[in-house]
Amino acid sequence: MTAMAHEPLTQEDVLLESFLALDTPDGVRAELIDGEIVVTPPPDGEHEDYIELILMQVYRRSRTDMQFAGNKGLKVDSGGAWPTDHVIPDGTFAPRRLRLYRTANSWMPCDGVAMVVEVTSTRPQADREAKRRCYARGVVPLYLLVDRKAASITLFSDPEKGDYREHRTVPFGKPIPLPEPFSFDLDTADFL
Repeated sequence: MTAMAHEPLTQEDVLLESFLALDTPDGVRAELIDGEIVVTPPPDGEHEDYIELILMQVYRRSRTDMQFAGNKGLKVDSGGAWPTDHVIPDGTFAPRRLRLYRTANSWMPCDGVAMVVEVTSTRPQADREAKRRCYARGVVPLYLLVDRKAASITLFSDPEKGDYREHRTVPFGKPIPLPEPFSFDLDTADFL
């Protein structure tokens, strides 16, 4: 009997295996974004308050009934430059009729996700740049970024070729229109 030759592991394979084997403490999340392992501490109270303010408005005012998942892992094709991205948005919305989260594993594809939400925290540049591109590669139609340092909220839309073609930014206190399937103006007065 002859032993089968195994292909040597690539650097990308080792990175992905190392990432998937991580055992992080409760509340700490690990993501693989643009070939880099990113570990984030638990969010603070203000961070969670912004998520809750958005969630309540979507549930009450959205034209389409939405389902929400906080910290739901998404797998995104990296375009071959590094292993598949594994990102964890602060919030993910999908039409309730799809029931995407019912059978989803720890890491699910972006198919059917209507909008992801991020609130800046310890690594705001990752939310502004790397995660934005990642969600666009996953063809997530809408990316809502609450930028605490800039005291603004930005809606990115129309993903194409690894980035969003459109974006609109308003300061905290001003409403920002959310298009279909939401179809309402998100009130940010309570963000002040």
